[in-house]
Amino acid sequence: MVHAPRYLPDPDNPRLTRSVEGYDQTGQRQTIRVVEERPLTIYLNSQEIVTAMTIGDYPDYLALGFLRNQGMLRADDQVTAVEYDEDLEVVVVRTIRQTSYEEKVKKKTRTSGCAVGTVFGDMMEGLEGLSLPDAEIRTSWLYTLAKTINTLPSLYLEAGAIHGTVLCQRDDVLVYMEDVGRHNAVDKISGYMFRHDVTGADKILYTTGRLTSEMVIKTAQMGIPVLASRSGFTAWGVEIARQVGLTLIGRMRGQRFICLSGEERLIRDADLSAVPDEDRKHRRKGAER
Repeated sequence: MVHAPRYLPDPDNPRLTRSVEGYDQTGQRQTIRVVEERPLTIYLNSQEIVTAMTIGDYPDYLALGFLRNQGMLRADDQVTAVEYDEDLEVVVVRTIRQTSYEEKVKKKTRTSGCAVGTVFGDMMEGLEGLSLPDAEIRTSWLYTLAKTINTLPSLYLEAGAIHGTVLCQRDDVLVYMEDVGRHNAVDKISGYMFRHDVTGADKILYTTGRLTSEMVIKTAQMGIPVLASRSGFTAWGVEIARQVGLTLIGRMRGQRFICLSGEERLIRDADLSAVPDEDRKHRRKGAER
């Protein structure tokens, strides 16, 4: 089996940000980098599904992951092509199976994500009877991951206004995706897993955004048993996590975190005296919510 590639943020990619001039509170001219935002229209075979606002990287993973998390792309589907036209800002996913989701596309739910996420059909579809692996999680892994992720070069540290989602194994960062909406970032992770046949059973998903129902549902659908975040929770997100057996950990700042689901799977093996407080320059606004 071919080892799946690893991806980390590329803050130097000129296509993802642009320089903009403005003036600060004292009237001094300033030049800053701001994140790009582009439309990407996703097709499944001949049917237009959705237009997402995205920074524009990894359109193939975003399309595959979005369709997978919407239940429009099945685990056993054979994808014959993923065609991206940069000029038209369109990506077409083609499958051997004939598909038609007209009724599902008519039923939309606007989610609470930044850049406004959209879920088609029944949000709980696919969770009936789902039970995630009873995977242990060590606090030493969490603290190592938090430090690594917070200090890696990223678009957030360069330009802000962006969310990150990270696929991890134990205390190792495998794939780190960023986008203007956390739903896009997690869909890119899902698309990566689908394309490279990566299992979620032994993985941890880390996000900089809030732990909403959408994030919990997508993590569960990806078969990942642990979801952690710098930010806070919604009540429905916690309820669903408990229903499917997802370990849910939030408000991770320095030595602190809160576990609202899966406490019995936590192994507190870290020496808290050796865990430093978080440097202010690495704190994200979302962590304060």
